[in-house]
Amino acid sequence: MNGKSLFKEIFRLLLSPLSPHSPINAIINLNRKLNCALYSTLAPVKKVSSFHPCLLPLETHRTIKELFQIQSHLITSGFFQDPLNAGRVLKMCSDLGFVDYTILIFRNIESPDALCVNTIIKAYSRSIDPHQAVVFYFDMLRNGFLPNSFTFPPLFNSCAKIDSAQPGAKCHGQAIKNCVHNVLPVQNSLIDMYANFGMMDSAWRLFNDMSERDTVSWNSIISGYVKLDNLAPAHRIFNRMPIKNVVSWNIMISGYLEIGNPGCGLKLFREMQKVRLRGSATTMVSVLTACGRSARLKEGKSVHGSIIRNFTESSLILDTALIDMYSKCKIVKAARQVFDRMLGRNLVCWNAMILGHCIHGCPEDGIILFKDMLEKVEIESSETRNSKTKNSQVENCVFVPDEITFIGVLCACARAKLLSEGQKYFKQMTNLYGIKPKFAHYWCMANLYFDVGLVQEAKEFLRSMLNENSDWLFESLLWSGFFGSCRFRGDIDLGEKIALHLIEMDAQNASGYTLLSNIYGAAGRWNDVEKVKVMAKERGVRTPGCHLIDLNKIVHDVRIGEISQPGVQEVYRMMNKLGQRLKLPMNVSFPS
Repeated sequence: MNGKSLFKEIFRLLLSPLSPHSPINAIINLNRKLNCALYSTLAPVKKVSSFHPCLLPLETHRTIKELFQIQSHLITSGFFQDPLNAGRVLKMCSDLGFVDYTILIFRNIESPDALCVNTIIKAYSRSIDPHQAVVFYFDMLRNGFLPNSFTFPPLFNSCAKIDSAQPGAKCHGQAIKNCVHNVLPVQNSLIDMYANFGMMDSAWRLFNDMSERDTVSWNSIISGYVKLDNLAPAHRIFNRMPIKNVVSWNIMISGYLEIGNPGCGLKLFREMQKVRLRGSATTMVSVLTACGRSARLKEGKSVHGSIIRNFTESSLILDTALIDMYSKCKIVKAARQVFDRMLGRNLVCWNAMILGHCIHGCPEDGIILFKDMLEKVEIESSETRNSKTKNSQVENCVFVPDEITFIGVLCACARAKLLSEGQKYFKQMTNLYGIKPKFAHYWCMANLYFDVGLVQEAKEFLRSMLNENSDWLFESLLWSGFFGSCRFRGDIDLGEKIALHLIEMDAQNASGYTLLSNIYGAAGRWNDVEKVKVMAKERGVRTPGCHLIDLNKIVHDVRIGEISQPGVQEVYRMMNKLGQRLKLPMNVSFPS
């Protein structure tokens, strides 16, 4: 295929309407055969004003099809080899998220300028392999590239995503060498990079030496401390901020949620309201989560009202947060009303509602909703599929149940003592949907066997779990608080062995210690709780504080211990209530 016929084929594909079988891959494959010579022979390079009619679509582009059409026109008219125009096409492609195609375009630009190079660095920083941004940067340096202040923020962002501080330090040296290290956006990105590495001394030194700071500077240093769960200095810096924006408040509110202190998060939200700053959707989700975690129904309703007043229309994430909040406050009926009013749903909101019924409401309703989801999936997929392409039930699913879905369903079976249904759903999960059972699924099934009187089968079920591949240890340790709060009647030996096995497998993972501590606490063995705490401290493992769990978890994750703390009796009451909700024997006495 010669150059003209090759381009003719590309041009045909570029202008063809996009179908479900889009020609993007065909275009990319053809473009790989296209080189700079072809571009230059199609038309002489021309300079053009930024306001030329052919460039106006770059300001209003929305789709990849429009990109293809604009690019084809620029190539044929000779405007593409102007670096300014090429850079704008690159940015358009990068903004659409087509990293590979962005790089492909770059390779066909005869003389890329700094804007083009910076765009590629930014594209790499957003990709699944941000390290390539660093590799690309140093490659371009060897080709004579002169970086500017716009080069380094995305470069430092890429370094922040890499698990090694060495590339970041090397790039920091490059910023100093090119005399841009004192430019405000560069300084902000450096603070964020070192904060992501956990190197707060370096981040603070940079922040403290700044001659000028903006809100991004303050937010970056606060976010660094919050990421390390170090809320005391974060809050002090937050209080010193001359001007706080919504992001500032969101960082602090979510930070308190992460360390298990939803009360402080809600207090901050009330302060935010006093200064008449309107929260974003992110704010509302964090506050609703805090209300659910601390069972503050009245405040949750108030936030719901605020959403209705201030948001013209709800969103998937807000509705899902409302479902989660009402479910955790045990008003599952209100959660279901929100769910039923939703115009669009994804798997996360289905899971939230199923878990709401299964954990906090009527377990049978959760199982019915699960069946409704599968029936709805079957109806929707039957309307759109080609009868010849039907291979299996799973292929027809719009929302394929995941491991979280089945944790809710199996927990419902355990609560309702539905042995045959539990066995059926466990097999369906593994055989039909190909989901490998995790610790959560085994534990729910073991409790189901125990509750119907099959004690030996329950123990054997858990023992068989320990003989399986140990990947589940690391994938499901987030559930440790839930398991620690559920124990077998009068017999904690097996749970103790499991927790010790977790610690043996990964001695630096706090979840194993949390599980063992919870199991001892559930049995009232407070001396052993203290021993676990000392053991974790001696090994340099920081165990999490008392907190409740988000949508991807199930129920309360309570740390047992610290028995002298005020309010600890409420924690024990919570555990007993949790046991009652799960139909599991719990009778935790208050220590004297």
